[in-house]
Amino acid sequence: MSDLSASVIETKNGFHVDGYERISYDFTFLDGVFNIENRQLAECYQKWGRVLAVTDMNVFDVYGEQIEKYFQHYNLDLKVHKTKIGEKAKTIPTFLSIVDSMTEFGIYRKVLAWLSFRVQNTNFIRVPTTVIGLIDASVSIKVAVNYGNYKNRLGAYHAPMHTFLDFTFLRTLPTAQIRNGFAELIKISSCSHLPTFDLLDQYCEQLISTGFGRTDGAPVEVRDAADKINREGIHEMLKLETPNLHEIGLDRVIAYGHTWSPMHELVPETPLRHGHAISIDMAYSATLANNRKLLSDEEHHRILKLFSRAGLSMDHAQFDEDILDKGTQAILKTRDGKLRAAVPNPLGSCTFLNDVSPEELNAALRRHKEIMKGYPRNGEGLEAFVDASDTGYTENNQKEVAALEAAAEKAGSLNGSMNGMNVVHGGKIMDGVNGHDNVHINGHSNGIPETNGVAEKLANGGLTNGVNGFTNGAKA
Repeated sequence: MSDLSASVIETKNGFHVDGYERISYDFTFLDGVFNIENRQLAECYQKWGRVLAVTDMNVFDVYGEQIEKYFQHYNLDLKVHKTKIGEKAKTIPTFLSIVDSMTEFGIYRKVLAWLSFRVQNTNFIRVPTTVIGLIDASVSIKVAVNYGNYKNRLGAYHAPMHTFLDFTFLRTLPTAQIRNGFAELIKISSCSHLPTFDLLDQYCEQLISTGFGRTDGAPVEVRDAADKINREGIHEMLKLETPNLHEIGLDRVIAYGHTWSPMHELVPETPLRHGHAISIDMAYSATLANNRKLLSDEEHHRILKLFSRAGLSMDHAQFDEDILDKGTQAILKTRDGKLRAAVPNPLGSCTFLNDVSPEELNAALRRHKEIMKGYPRNGEGLEAFVDASDTGYTENNQKEVAALEAAAEKAGSLNGSMNGMNVVHGGKIMDGVNGHDNVHINGHSNGIPETNGVAEKLANGGLTNGVNGFTNGAKA
């Protein structure tokens, strides 16, 4: 939550305004946030007596009944807006469908709502349900949607009133997504918090197989280690990011693994999962740092071995010199002309590289690929590629998709859909803003072939999931 104080002074030729925004928000670790005996979340809503919950359809399928009973127990009127939360659904039409629900619900300024978009300073509570959401995304105050070829292109910086961190959600999270989020913990620990890296190294396989100690029968020792990892990892992220909440500073420790990954993530025919993409970037960056003697041979081997044990990718056949160069040129544009490549120096600390020539980058890549020959699968990861759980759509979801599209179309019509807004027709979003078709991140599109050949289409009244004609992870 934020509050703004400002003053205005008359000057000789006009006026001068000074404004300062106070940002204040809380995090609470609470297992079983929707257990009736835990009243903390309900107490946030007692003042208003009602709740608008914006939730992923898959999450509601698993926890919907529990959520409804929870708010009913506390005599809170509940309205649920079910949507898709994957990257391919994180678009303006999806956002407008949420705004439509807000309008019907009667959201006013400073009225509490459980959602993650900024609409007239609306307060919200955040309840993340994945590893990435719990330990990485929950730290940021950025709220946004994708537009064109850009991730999080349109949005704002708006802090929630409160974030509840409930790691019991990991009991129902697929192992592939546990592994996906594990990469983010390697990221922060290897560059900023060695004790957390040590724990990840000690308990790697057990953390992944037990949902960070939350599955039935998980050893107490593993759960205790997981709790320490999560708490210290989040705390470290907050200490690094809170001085830079609006991301004005470009030398960011938590950008380790995010220098070349934005480019190579979508190079394979079926895109890599984000955690695997940043792992390739981190592993390569570690080799680059080792070449410069910033990372010792022992530390270099240790971090690569952890990626391998976790089943995370360290290389891919299409991560080559051409893609490396394109990724370098692309990131220079977003980092004010500097590479700002975060690398461990030594393990548990970080430095930023700017003076790296193309020749040095290529030499490091050639050596990295040679090193990968000594690892299982030549450094490629397990379950490394996106499937329906990453795209925002799932199997047998034609009815759900139709409901989502109808809501998006209704929202578009309320805002002048025939005058520049996106409208859904026959499963294809047409007539976008300024005449552009609605294009998903990095070339994903709704029924329209786009950059990198990545496309999504509706066929026979149902959704063809994934990319390049992959239906629910299989070739259409």
